[in-house]
Amino acid sequence: MTGTPRTSRSGPRFPFRPRFLARLLPLAVLAPLATACGGSAGAQDSDTVTVTVGYQSKTINTVTAGTLLRSLGYFEEELAARGKKDGKTYKVTWQDYATGAPITAQMTAGKIDIGSMGDFPLLINAARGRQLGQPTRLVSVTGYNLRGGLNTVVTAPGSDLRSLSGLRGRKVSTSIGSAADGTLVRALKQAGLDPDEDIRKLNQQPSVGASALAAGSVDALSQFVAWPGQLAFEGKAKALYDGADLNLPTFHGVTVREKFAGEHAGVLDAFLTAQRRATDYVREKPVAAAESVAEETGLPAEAVYLYNGAHGIATFDPALRPELVAALKRDVPLLTSAKLVGAVDVDAFVDPEPLRRATRGSRPYPKAPADPAAAKSELWLEGHDSTRTFDSPKALLKAAEGADVRAAYVPDALTGTLWFADRAVWVADGADLRAFVTPGHAETYVGRHAGARVVSHADAVELAS
Repeated sequence: MTGTPRTSRSGPRFPFRPRFLARLLPLAVLAPLATACGGSAGAQDSDTVTVTVGYQSKTINTVTAGTLLRSLGYFEEELAARGKKDGKTYKVTWQDYATGAPITAQMTAGKIDIGSMGDFPLLINAARGRQLGQPTRLVSVTGYNLRGGLNTVVTAPGSDLRSLSGLRGRKVSTSIGSAADGTLVRALKQAGLDPDEDIRKLNQQPSVGASALAAGSVDALSQFVAWPGQLAFEGKAKALYDGADLNLPTFHGVTVREKFAGEHAGVLDAFLTAQRRATDYVREKPVAAAESVAEETGLPAEAVYLYNGAHGIATFDPALRPELVAALKRDVPLLTSAKLVGAVDVDAFVDPEPLRRATRGSRPYPKAPADPAAAKSELWLEGHDSTRTFDSPKALLKAAEGADVRAAYVPDALTGTLWFADRAVWVADGADLRAFVTPGHAETYVGRHAGARVVSHADAVELAS
């Protein structure tokens, strides 16, 4: 689906000075009708194959199977090359959704052939597919974070909340059955709260939840990439909980209807080959990729880069890594207890063979480091098509002094989760400066280091100079 309103690049400067009037929320995401063209062989003649791809344009760690892949045209190129060999005509229909649930609904109706979604929705996809006679297979990953940093709980900028324990009796918006909902449930349990009894959970689309947070009708919003980063960048939210505190991998992946994959294995090969090419592109040209995704979605490029950049929160790699499959298995009991799925045979759902076949001979990508100490700070200057990397947040602040900064990113000292420098919570520890995503992280660090103190971003800038 096309037609998403496009906006010019805008966002906070460094230090933060508003550069634009905030876009009204919710962001419109128009769902395609159930009558959309499907890709089953019975719906097309013998010389024409139509494949329908469901994706989430604003869930930006799926871009290698959606937004970026579509804009680059790699899938169409691969199909055109295949058509020259087998004499068939291949057509691609792209359908854009806000979450994974409607993609699953369309797949189980035989209307979508290939879809991308988060780990929790993937399990629901597997369960519904089996239940409704349209079994699916997980064939690749798009983006992942080994600690869980792709999901975040945010509050309004002026909120007095400082930890999840403060949510008792409060209203929290999330999308039930999403990866962000899974993070919320696990995090609340760790904080000693009952997710069903101790908070008032509202099941809302991300854009609706963002509007509710802005209106003050909810106290917190738990969502997946890119909503938390986008809202923080625009000055509409601040982080309360970093999903990386769970230290559990989270990811998005590609699922295909088993029947379609059996009838059109070559089309699936073409898709996975194209996805690998798009993955190469986002890893080799992260700034250009962020600009492209921003142009297609209307999201700020700076927020896209927070997740998809060279040292972003998401790591792009289609490989079905053992850690990710193991995490998927750990998710099943949570979804079962919430009565969202019954038993799910993860081993039967995960099918690595198509990716092996499509990318045979390709070099594997290095795994993302899980150690927070390995995370880097990045500085993106106005007018530049590349970023500068620094080993410490202090070095970044010093380099940014007097520069025309487009965006500055610093990793959380406890989890490694990247965040905007002017939205981070700063701590001065002797001559060192540490940055944190949440107040809770900063307080934890201060409690462990005598003499350390929380300082403002402006004070951190001055101390770094």
